[in-house]
Parts: sequence; structure tokens; C-alpha cells
Amino acid sequence: MCRAHGLTGAFGARAWTSPRRGPLYYPDAVTLTEEATADDVLTGIDRTAPGASVKDSHARLDLAAAGFRLLFEASWIHRPADLPAPPATGDWRRVRTPDELAAWALAWSGGDADEAALFRPALLDDPATTIVAGHAADGRILGGAVLTESAGVTGVSNLFTADGPEGPDGAEGPDGPPASYAWAGALAAAAPGLPVVGYEAGDDLDAALAAGFEPLGPLRVWLDA
Repeated sequence: MCRAHGLTGAFGARAWTSPRRGPLYYPDAVTLTEEATADDVLTGIDRTAPGASVKDSHARLDLAAAGFRLLFEASWIHRPADLPAPPATGDWRRVRTPDELAAWALAWSGGDADEAALFRPALLDDPATTIVAGHAADGRILGGAVLTESAGVTGVSNLFTADGPEGPDGAEGPDGPPASYAWAGALAAAAPGLPVVGYEAGDDLDAALAAGFEPLGPLRVWLDA
């Protein structure tokens, strides 16, 4: 995502940092090991204005003394490579064109054009990134996800279902299809033979566990207020 926005971060021994403010909803620093310190993440990011964020991948840091507040806690999740994917329903396809990406992003954001602008066409040129969308019979996007291959795993992020009057089976429902619809479609599109990882919290974590994921451990995201 940072590359799609023209940003290049730096990998250190214990943390990744970006000297320029990252895209909306994406961290400016990420801890890479349990031994990462506050200095590892804070010295390489832009704090000239509020809003910088840090993903503490191992939930080991306390950044309150540095002026940050805990934004949320979540759990890493893992799905074994040999676990069959649940059967997908509906019409799931890979997003391939800028117009398709724009429609996907609007569905992901609930129609918020500013948030949808986060997803730039450069993402489509990244061979490690696959964006998938589930479609209703009338062409509306009912759900989607981003799949990223790296280091022998597939990461899943931005998984969503869209509100709408019709679910994938044609049944009326103002809340749209359930999360299981999106998990099934995303897992069907994931590269075979690789475990799938990500992170979720709350009801979204429950839906991931129901789709065959296992919790691995906690993470925290801190926001510079």
C-alpha cells in the first residue's frame, strides 16, 4: 500500500518505519520482533502533527508516556495450509482494471469517496497483491478482500461485506451477506498450499475463527493524539 502511494519505508533489525506519514488506516511504524523498543518505532516516523500510528505486532510496547493512546487491540489469526476452504457462493472474481478497483473501493468504504481513494491503480500492478470481489446477479459488489503473498504465507486484509437489499442467495436483507460469505470467497481465491494469516477483533474475530482460523497472539495499534 505504501508503494502504491509513492512511499518507501526502512527495515531495521527490530522495526519498520516510514519517515513520511503513511496512507489512511496504515501504520507509520511496525514492530518486527518482541524486543522492539519505543525508540525503534518513534525515531523514524514523522510526528510534526498528530495522527502518526504504530502497529505493535507483539503487544509489548506502552507508548502512553510518549503521547500515544491505544487505538485498538486485536488477535493475529492463522489458517493451516491443508485446511480445505469453505464452499464459496455467488460470483467471485479478481479485480483487474482501475474501474473495477474504484467500484470495489466504494463498496469497501460504504460509499465514502475519500476513503475509497486509498486504493490506487498501482496496486493492480503488484504481483504479490490480489484483490477479489463477490458480485450479486445484478452486478453489485457484495463483499471483497485483499490477498497478499509474502514469505510463504498469504495475508488477508480489508475483508468486508457490503450493505444491500439482497444477499448472495437472493434473500432480502438490509445488512447484506454475512461475514462467512466474504471469508469463503477470499479463501477460495487464496494461493493453494499456503497458510493464510491476518488479524481481527471482536465479532470479526469470531467470524474468522468460524472460518477455520486459529488465534496466534495479540497485537496493538497506537495513535499519536
